[in-house]
Amino acid sequence: MRRYLFIVAVLFLTAANLSAQNNSSKVVFQEPKAGYWDTIQKGIDAYLLSVDPQSKRKVLKADFSAIKAPAGPQDFKYAWHNKPQSQGRTGTCWSFSTTSFFESEVKRLTGKEVELSELYTVYWEYIEKAKRYAAERGNSALGEGSQGNALIKNFKKYGIVPYSAWSGMLPGQKFIDHEKLFDEFRGFLTKAKENNTFAEGFIMNNVMAILDKYMGTPPDKFEYDGKTWTPETFLKDYLKLNPDDYVPVLSIKNQPYHENVLYDVPDNWWRNSDYWNLPMDEFMQTLKEAMKNGYTVALFGDVSEPGIDGFAGMAIVPDFDIKPADITEDAKVFRFVNGQTTDDHGIHCVGSTEKEGYTWFLIRESAAGSFNSPNPGYMSYREDYIKLKMMGYLIHKSALKGTK
Repeated sequence: MRRYLFIVAVLFLTAANLSAQNNSSKVVFQEPKAGYWDTIQKGIDAYLLSVDPQSKRKVLKADFSAIKAPAGPQDFKYAWHNKPQSQGRTGTCWSFSTTSFFESEVKRLTGKEVELSELYTVYWEYIEKAKRYAAERGNSALGEGSQGNALIKNFKKYGIVPYSAWSGMLPGQKFIDHEKLFDEFRGFLTKAKENNTFAEGFIMNNVMAILDKYMGTPPDKFEYDGKTWTPETFLKDYLKLNPDDYVPVLSIKNQPYHENVLYDVPDNWWRNSDYWNLPMDEFMQTLKEAMKNGYTVALFGDVSEPGIDGFAGMAIVPDFDIKPADITEDAKVFRFVNGQTTDDHGIHCVGSTEKEGYTWFLIRESAAGSFNSPNPGYMSYREDYIKLKMMGYLIHKSALKGTK
């Protein structure tokens, strides 16, 4: 009897154990689903909009409906350039605009048409930022932005590669996205400062690991046009570019004219003082003559104004801001000093035309908003906007004539 009861007990426990195993929970991975919170949020948004239509955000813009602007690139005399490329979700307009500028320079000087890697220079610019941050013991700017003449210093040190040799994008990546990259980059360096850890070897090994993770590793050598090149030999022997032939030009009254000056903005993080400062009239005349003579320039300045709109595809200074006749050196420096004008974008100016008494400039863009334009990636800038809101440009020294 005892033996019988023992066997029954064993069978019961075994069955219970098997049942427990069959009913055990397992992890699964599911796509996020819209839940009741989404219903609540939609209901709140609908109610707020019904009682206060203004709760849907609006922005102040100029009315472009009466502006007689060029219809598109076909209305301009312009120099050769590659088609506009998006900078994705990055703050790298400075490289996209100036790389495009140098592509046009290669065509102008050698007749060669080439597409260069914008992100190659970005990679090495981040390396240079990290080096300075370590050397200055954390007292150096860490933004994504830079200046067009950063390409001059980086070309000299690291050369350049064609896009086909290294894009700086990972397999399957359609748009560039540096949000996570820069969060890790800045986060690591900020933590290093908190820990008072500035050994260059430690800093650079970690920074390069972050960049390689999100961008890949730039090549030391590559094949192009049937030959093997290094970034340095490609710059010198194939592109025939001499970085010393290029001059960053500025126009700002709070610095002496016809001298090399400091451009005092955060994106000039290495505190470069090679900017050749011109009075407003010379600045504009040099630009206009350059366009007529087949040059292009890499412009930089402010694009956060009511008079600029990607959907309209143009930039003007509306009369409610300031009338064209009142745009003076004083009006320009006033806006710069009080912070209304900031250095927030770089663009490539590739041509010009005359219309309705104004000179208009054809702009090859990289920012997302410009791809809303009737001519995606292109904008038409009226001369009053450049005169008031663009702070400077990078240009070949031969286009400066008697101004330097």
